[in-house]
Amino acid sequence: MHAARADRIRTTPLSFAPPALGDEERANVARSLDTGWLTSGPFVAQLETELGEYLETPHAFAVSSCTTAMHLALVALGIGPGDEVVTTPLTWPATANVVAQTGATPVFADVDPHTLQLDPAAVEAALTEHTRAVMPVHYAGHPCDVAALETLCARHGLYLVEDAAHAVETRVDGGRKVGSIGDATCFSFYANKNLAAGEGGALCVRDDALADRVRSLRLHGLDRDAWKRYEKAGPGAYDVIEPGYKYNLSDLHAGVALGQLHRLEAHHARRAQQVALYDEGLAGLDGIEAIGRRLADGARHAWHLHVVRIDAALAGADRDAYATALAAERVGTGLHFLPVHRLTWYRERNRGLSLPHAELAGSQVLSLPLSPAHSLDDIEDAIAAVRRVHARLR
Repeated sequence: MHAARADRIRTTPLSFAPPALGDEERANVARSLDTGWLTSGPFVAQLETELGEYLETPHAFAVSSCTTAMHLALVALGIGPGDEVVTTPLTWPATANVVAQTGATPVFADVDPHTLQLDPAAVEAALTEHTRAVMPVHYAGHPCDVAALETLCARHGLYLVEDAAHAVETRVDGGRKVGSIGDATCFSFYANKNLAAGEGGALCVRDDALADRVRSLRLHGLDRDAWKRYEKAGPGAYDVIEPGYKYNLSDLHAGVALGQLHRLEAHHARRAQQVALYDEGLAGLDGIEAIGRRLADGARHAWHLHVVRIDAALAGADRDAYATALAAERVGTGLHFLPVHRLTWYRERNRGLSLPHAELAGSQVLSLPLSPAHSLDDIEDAIAAVRRVHARLR
């Protein structure tokens, strides 16, 4: 830490997670505008091919968001009224919302207190005769305990549907790629994600028959999508196999996503550098600790978020006080997440449910700036701000 930076408050705001956009993204958007092909078209087709290769999965479908990917996966797997899906409470509400939107019931299980990943033992304790699927989240980009969850799902005849919104670069034990493991895996291209297209997402599946159903449900239940109808055979006829949805991705977004995909590994390396800098710069601060990491051989963290826990008793103030103080230092932060089972709609339907590890984390977690758009000097500024706030509040 340079002495001058330790005492310097930024003159410009440091955003929490701005996208790192480049020339390829801009050129692809311009090409879409020039050709007039704005909806799903050649860029979507190219993105699905290249993303499938990157994720080592036979079927990758570009969709309008990770939320629609999760909903589409559950519907395609036949999950609906009377069914239960076990998931984590430490996630964005969309993970639980899509379960409720199918008519099924989201069942919350607690997280590991160290990594904040869904705890397989808690999942098993939450199973009933109505459970049809388990939906873990690779929180912050850290791989969840997929091996244990795979074994559990196989033993009980359950689907494994992964919320991998944070985890496009993540690998689990043995180097297996997230996207090639579960029955369905859902990714996000939202503006603050590692592969940022503004909006969008992807759904990966391994089963051919399931892929056929996803392909149809993604666009109104049609037997052919817009690009296939016009690519070779002209508009032709169409048929509806079953009522579907409007969940396809536009070529504008796909062009941006392609540029991001082509620089994903370089961006990952920059994220890893920033995390290493945080680890060094925040070491030894009482009451401020990065969430635990437990990486098996061959596993890989996507470094989507750098989350620290603020222990008010040791740090001199709680998480919210630190977030407010850092905002005054012009350093943006994020909150990932408030426990879903404590939000009004879910709280009213889960009265008396106690998930102590998730609830404690929900009061302590704070996400610090992390993005390949940031320089190492930016991260040094964030570290200096945290250290100044810590000194004041203690």
